[in-house]
Amino acid sequence: MSDDDPVVQWLLEGDPAIRWQVMRDLMDAPEAEWSTERARTEHTGWGSRLLALRAPDGLWADGACFPGTADFAQATADALAAGGTPPPFPEPHEDLTRAGGQPWTATYPVLLDLCHLGVPPDSAVMQETAGLVGRNCRWEYDGLPFFTGEVDCCINAGTILIGTYLGVDVELVVQRLLADQLPDGGWNCWAETRHAPGSFASTLDVVDAFLRWERATGGADEGRAARARGEEYLLQRRLFRSLRTGDLVKPEWSQFSYPPRWHYDLLKATDYFARRGVPDPRLDEAIERVRDKRQADGRWLLENTHPGAVHFRFEEPDGAPSRWNTLRALRVLGWYDASVA
Repeated sequence: MSDDDPVVQWLLEGDPAIRWQVMRDLMDAPEAEWSTERARTEHTGWGSRLLALRAPDGLWADGACFPGTADFAQATADALAAGGTPPPFPEPHEDLTRAGGQPWTATYPVLLDLCHLGVPPDSAVMQETAGLVGRNCRWEYDGLPFFTGEVDCCINAGTILIGTYLGVDVELVVQRLLADQLPDGGWNCWAETRHAPGSFASTLDVVDAFLRWERATGGADEGRAARARGEEYLLQRRLFRSLRTGDLVKPEWSQFSYPPRWHYDLLKATDYFARRGVPDPRLDEAIERVRDKRQADGRWLLENTHPGAVHFRFEEPDGAPSRWNTLRALRVLGWYDASVA
C-alpha cells in the first residue's frame, strides 16, 4: 500500500507503535526508516506512558497478574519454603475482579502491552526491566519467580512471549506447556482443576508463544510438533466452528477488540496464521469474515473491549474506527491475498 492511500494516511496519524508497523508491514519501508520510528515508542506515546508507570523495583501496580499482590506472593513463597500454609488471596482484589473484570494494570499484562507496541527489547530500559522483574516479581500462584511461569497455560504462554521478546531463558516454561498439551492437540487453562477439552483461546495463545520462541531460539523438534498439533486443532475447526456439529461456537468471536488479552476472536486467530505464513484452505472462511467486517471507508471498528481496570485505553470508544484493528486486518488480508495469488 502506498502512503497516499487515505487509510494508510489515517494510520500514520496514530501512535508511533502503529506507525512503525504500518511502515514495515503495509508500506514495505526500508528497515532503517521503520526502526527509527520504532525507537520512538520508548520516548513518546503509549510505550513511554506505560514505562513511566513502572516502579523502581521493575513492577507495575505492585503485582504480577494482579495489582497490590507483591507482598502476598512473597509471603506465599516464604510459607511454602518453610513447609507452611500460604495465606488466602487478598479479598479486596477478589471483589474488584468480580465487579469489574480482570484488572490489566499489573506487571504481566503491561509487559505484554509493551511487547505488542514494539518498544525495542534491547533498549536500556527494557533490559533493566527484564532484570528487575526476574529478581523481584513473583506470581500470585505459589510465589513462583516470574520467568519460571506458573500453572495457568495462558499465563505461561504470555510469559514465553515476554521472555522471548526480552531475551530471557524461558525453556522451563516451554517444558511446562509441552507437558500440558491435551490429547486433542489443544490446551485449556481449566485442565489443571477439572477435565476439559482443548480451548480455542488457550490453544491460540500457546501456539503463538511457541512460534515466537522457535523463531528467536531455533526451537526444538518436540516444540514444533506440539505447535503443529495445536494449529491442527484450530484448523480442523476452521478457527471458529465446533468439530462435532460444524456450528459457530461463539458469535462474539466475530467482534474484534484491542488489546484482545487472553480472549479469542477471528482477527487475533487469523493474525497468528498470517505471521506463521503458510496458507491453508481451512482458513478461507475465517479470512472472509475478517474481510466482511471492513467498513465502507476501508477501516475496521473497535468492538467488544474486555472489561477490567487499565492504566489508559489505547483506543475508544467501542464502535469507533480502530487503527489497531485496521492495521491487523490489512496485514492479514495482504498476506492472504498474496498467498492465494
